[in-house]
Amino acid sequence: MPVRSTAEVIDRFNRAFTEHDAALLHDLIAEDCVMESVQPAPGGERVLGREACTAWWAALADDRTTGFAPQEVVVAGDRATIVWHYRFGDGPDQWVRGVNVMRVTDGRIVEALGFSKTRGEVPPASESDAV
Repeated sequence: MPVRSTAEVIDRFNRAFTEHDAALLHDLIAEDCVMESVQPAPGGERVLGREACTAWWAALADDRTTGFAPQEVVVAGDRATIVWHYRFGDGPDQWVRGVNVMRVTDGRIVEALGFSKTRGEVPPASESDAV
């Protein structure tokens, strides 16, 4: 089987979530894959290895109570950036925007770093921070 391009890998990866079909993740994840999720802040959960990354993503892909929608995908060589919208409930505030920075080697995902906009309180600026 010829090696898939980065664009092919990322397209199939995204379809796993938009179609809620974790089977599409089969054979997309490298043995030494490193994934960092968007939560918990500040650094996210770090997941290592094909089995663990596939299980983590499969649970998310199979969750039909959520909705993932890529908004923009940019592929450059072995790198891809996915800007996305993720809905986790029916309420007007139950969604988040984010981005994944991906790296693909030999047709498989080797790195996936997730970042998102999150709600939270902004601490008051101290007087020393004042301009």
